[in-house]
Amino acid sequence: MDEVQVGIYARVSSEQQSDAKTIESQVRELRARVAELGLPLPPEHEFIDDGYSGATLIRPALERLRDVAAAGGLDRIFVHCPDRLARNYAHQVLLLEELLRAGVEVVFLNREVGQTPEDQLLLQVQGMISEYERAKIMERSRRGKRHAAHVGTVSVLSGAPYGYRYVSKHDGAGEARFDILLEEARVVRQVFTWVGRDRCSIGEVCRRLTAAKERTRTGKTVWDRATVRDMLHNPAYKGVAAFGKTRLEPLRPRLRAQRGRPLQPRRAVSTQDVPREDWMSIPVPALVDEALFEAVQEQLGENQQRARLGKRGARYLLQGLLVCGQCGYAFYGKAISPSARKGHPRAYAYYRCIGADAYRFGGVRLCWNKQVRTDLLEEAVWNEVCALLEDPTRLEQEYRQRLQTSEQEPSPELRGFLASQGRLRQGIARLIDSYAEGTIEKAEFEPRIKRMRERLAQVQEHIRQIQDEASLEQELRLILGRLETFAAKVREGLHDADWLTRRELIRTLVKRVEIDEEQVHVIFRVGPQTPPSPSDHHSPCLHYCGRSVWAALRRSCFRWGEVHPF
Repeated sequence: MDEVQVGIYARVSSEQQSDAKTIESQVRELRARVAELGLPLPPEHEFIDDGYSGATLIRPALERLRDVAAAGGLDRIFVHCPDRLARNYAHQVLLLEELLRAGVEVVFLNREVGQTPEDQLLLQVQGMISEYERAKIMERSRRGKRHAAHVGTVSVLSGAPYGYRYVSKHDGAGEARFDILLEEARVVRQVFTWVGRDRCSIGEVCRRLTAAKERTRTGKTVWDRATVRDMLHNPAYKGVAAFGKTRLEPLRPRLRAQRGRPLQPRRAVSTQDVPREDWMSIPVPALVDEALFEAVQEQLGENQQRARLGKRGARYLLQGLLVCGQCGYAFYGKAISPSARKGHPRAYAYYRCIGADAYRFGGVRLCWNKQVRTDLLEEAVWNEVCALLEDPTRLEQEYRQRLQTSEQEPSPELRGFLASQGRLRQGIARLIDSYAEGTIEKAEFEPRIKRMRERLAQVQEHIRQIQDEASLEQELRLILGRLETFAAKVREGLHDADWLTRRELIRTLVKRVEIDEEQVHVIFRVGPQTPPSPSDHHSPCLHYCGRSVWAALRRSCFRWGEVHPF
């Protein structure tokens, strides 16, 4: 008898719940249920999202659960209740149907869900109630915070800027407040005095604070310009704290994950600034008088007018794609004037690793990787992109490799369905034998055999769908015959492509560029699985990943063709 592969899934939404370890109660109950049934539970089948919102499907443990289920590695998954899978009813239906297609039985601890229309209706009602409950909680919280801010309650701020200490309701005898920290308040007053009276710039203020060894809130002695700028613009220091300066919106697409942070963030949201006229004011103790605060704002405006205008937006062709192969920090573009380059009449720009800037890390340099001239690196990467587009054999090799793989072995999804079909057939046979031997009664046999046959029919239907989709490989074979025509059209427009077109082409094809001490690794989004060997250390070492962007590239070329006809 085959051993049943089981797993558990648990989730809590907020970081406060994660810190309070409230997820342990879910995991304990799930483990107890599995142990009660006498089923083994390997550690790799415990899928736990600690501190991730149920409003999004992009969760690390849920992604692993779906991958394992699609590969046929699970027969049954235990979940505390439906809203742990997702808060959105549509997401619940999507996940349940996906798991059912993979032959995975979902068991909820709060109640057993069958396959009858009544059970499905109850599950749908629970999902809609969970979604409604979440929306009402968010609306009540938002309305309650705005009302509290309108009446001047400090508790809606939940934190205090530099110079203050936040006292919660629990510690403040039922009323939250800001207490002044004398040492930090002295630094704040000094900063406002330097700018408002001595007419110093933000850079000069940072140099004076660093020279005086004044400590930031985190204990650093090196001050950042952004920290000082935010301090000078914060109206709390004149006695009026602002509430509602930002609002949350759905997570905007990012070029790549930040260093040291997961690809799927706990909170799938982005922050958007709110106009100043929409802020709500809350009275707090003032550290500087209002006249000095307004004088600082005037001086900052004057400094901004006199300062050299910086170029905003994209200034470098590979901006956002460069990663240091030594420390993992990003490379950024930095221009160097001719006076700083002795013996060189021209002014060069360089890509430099953030970890090589000692001032960013308290005077300690973290990385000793070399900086690279922007013109040489951009030309090398652009040449490789052109070589990929001009030579269709690379794309053809990739697609022919995929065709051979699809012809040699079935996909993981098909293998999972075939394995589920075999298990269901074995289960039906064993159930029939048990009934024939009198081990189970007719009242127990009939509903169980009915459910198993329904699941078998669903699995067989999905197997037929996947086999029908195999016929779509013919379209891929037709694409191979048109690669020469596509490459010829692209080749005509590459030489006349402007800066923006080059940048969009590079971002479409290149996943990232890793810079080591002696090599530059260009990692494409499309190409063969095995990287070619570089002839020497000066030429880029091309690595490829297997994800295809053929459709995206084809659409992009049509769009570029409106401006730059091929």
